[in-house]
Amino acid sequence: MSIPAGGPDHSGLHQGPDADPGRAADLIGTPADFTAVGRGIRVDVAGVSQRAGGQQTLRAISLTVRAGELVAIAGSSGAGKTMLVETLAGLRRPAEGTVGYDGIDCHENLATVRTLLGYVPQDDIIHRELTVRRTLRYAARLRLPAGTRPASVDAAVSRVIKVLGLADRAEVAVGSLSGGERKRVSIGVELLVAPRLFFLDEPTSGLDPATGAGIMRLLRRLADDGTTVVLTTHAAADLDLCDTVVFLAKSGSLAFAGPPQQARQHFGTERFEDVYHLIDADAGQDRVASSEATTVRGAAERPDFADAPDDRPELAAAVRRGGVRQLGLLSQRSLDILLHSKLTLAILVGSPAMVLAMFVVLFPPGGFSFARPSPNGTLMTIFWIAFAGFFFGLSYGLPQICGEIAVVRREHHVGVALGWYLLSKLVVLLPLLALVDAVTLWLLRVLNRLPATSGAQTSSLFVTLVLASAAALALGLLTSAAVGGPSQAIVAMPMLCFPQVLFSGAFLPVPAMATAGRVISYPMSNRWAFEALGHAAGLPRLWALGGSRLGPPLLATYGRTFSHAAWTDWIILGGFTFVLLAATRAILARRAAA
Repeated sequence: MSIPAGGPDHSGLHQGPDADPGRAADLIGTPADFTAVGRGIRVDVAGVSQRAGGQQTLRAISLTVRAGELVAIAGSSGAGKTMLVETLAGLRRPAEGTVGYDGIDCHENLATVRTLLGYVPQDDIIHRELTVRRTLRYAARLRLPAGTRPASVDAAVSRVIKVLGLADRAEVAVGSLSGGERKRVSIGVELLVAPRLFFLDEPTSGLDPATGAGIMRLLRRLADDGTTVVLTTHAAADLDLCDTVVFLAKSGSLAFAGPPQQARQHFGTERFEDVYHLIDADAGQDRVASSEATTVRGAAERPDFADAPDDRPELAAAVRRGGVRQLGLLSQRSLDILLHSKLTLAILVGSPAMVLAMFVVLFPPGGFSFARPSPNGTLMTIFWIAFAGFFFGLSYGLPQICGEIAVVRREHHVGVALGWYLLSKLVVLLPLLALVDAVTLWLLRVLNRLPATSGAQTSSLFVTLVLASAAALALGLLTSAAVGGPSQAIVAMPMLCFPQVLFSGAFLPVPAMATAGRVISYPMSNRWAFEALGHAAGLPRLWALGGSRLGPPLLATYGRTFSHAAWTDWIILGGFTFVLLAATRAILARRAAA
């Protein structure tokens, strides 16, 4: 879509409070740092259609976005703007048609071209717990080519902060920024890799007019410096800054594509607000239909990518960091986020403190004394230790993923492996859980709420508790990946805890359960932790031979519950962990592809 002579004049757009005297291309520095600034990429869209939920959302869209243009996709809600920009960005494969980048089919060569793209969704793709500088530094280390020098990373981060106009906010936590400042940080994450083609979904949505205008001026500067920029918008004020506006009708068809002034002439109005009404009203259908035939300039013919000329520009992917380095960076970032999250720290400290206080208040010391044991007290002590391990793991896992799905999705599309991301959670959280479990057992021993066990028995108690925590952590991560947000994760916690209590076999022995109850007890990880802990604590011997007449009948009620070796329960708990993590990985893959 070329701009005719007399098209929009963008002179003077670099002025204003958000303007920076430097060029947007100066973000990246020199080729020796990590990559050279390249020219923008041409996008050829030929006959693209999409379907969602059994309905057609885009209908045979054909157009061309020339290199270095600033293009706005407009239309009312439900017209398919987000669907179109995600298709153009390679995030969705079209049901029909093709999208080409400089003569290369983007969906067939996504691994090659995705390192040259930037994409900012409506949701923030940043962690709120970290400062602006830390956020950008982690993004740069994850996404810049392997071998990039630390000094170059820091220099790039500083340049991005300067261009974004956030120099005085660099050490402020992202969660304390205004909506417009957070949006600029999200844009900055993408600018770090000097995208030749930049997509943004509603970058000015929810912002006040002045802040939205500042975002648009930044995007205008990027286009002036050669980057191809495509955005969706509801704001009519955004359109005059663009080289081309694309209007989508409610049906998902192309209503108009061309310079802003031509759009006014075509629809016979000086107000873009009126265009929205025209393309959605029944009376405007003839006008929409005629625009598809007459006003879409430069509409792409369906390209034959197999016969593309050999001298076309190469879209080479940068070399990304290997898996182990990704794991190291993701683990470091997870730990950083954890240490800067007051809620998470409160859970880390509060959960063990609450459980230990419960033990001190509920159970008198000496319950495991062989001469005068308390069979019911020992039973409940072992159960609540098992449940404590479950609760620790679940409460640690639930908040981890649900609040950063947008970050996960975006980073996955630029090459961050979901497996390494998930493993980084385990690398950070499992040692903390093991420490909490060890402290819990030690304090209970000091407070005389545990039996005097041998070294092997003590080790068995610890291994069982850590494996129980690991299985619960995996369940928490699975739930966190599946729910829509932190509030849903909180609602899910009691629903996950109650079955683990009721079907553990502590309050009602498994042999005494109805058939359905026994079946339900098998996938309850807390059952197997309870049985392994009871075996390690020597409950069968204590109940059978200890100095309490209640012991033998209680043992008869529980039968062979604690008779099998602890290692069999360990295998089961390890199997739960593996299966739940695999399911979490599958859910993340589905959500990252959505």
